[in-house]
Amino acid sequence: MDRTTVHDLLMQLRETIRDEREHAKALDLAAMMADVKRKEALIRALSGVTTLHPDDQQVAREIRQENRKNAYLFRATLNWIQETMEFFGRKTVPVTYGQNGLSQNTLINGRLLSGRI
Repeated sequence: MDRTTVHDLLMQLRETIRDEREHAKALDLAAMMADVKRKEALIRALSGVTTLHPDDQQVAREIRQENRKNAYLFRATLNWIQETMEFFGRKTVPVTYGQNGLSQNTLINGRLLSGRI
């Protein structure tokens, strides 16, 4: 593959990764999935390239940085969703008091999200 083609593909890949992040932040899942497919096609097209021209190495570093930003965004979002689901899945036990005015444990299942109405 000639250098101009490689450079053009790298530039397209960088822009696609940026678009993917913007679509993810906007919750535009259809556009984000289109970006993912385009990114995969570009990576497949670039898979045969073994060495980069020194001028293209800077673009490759930018691609790595943009990809890490996306990975951080997706990982942080996943962690936030998991923590939220754990919070709503916890059992809440109301404080009850016995005959002597001391608090006592109760056997009531007070899950915030039980799946039942």
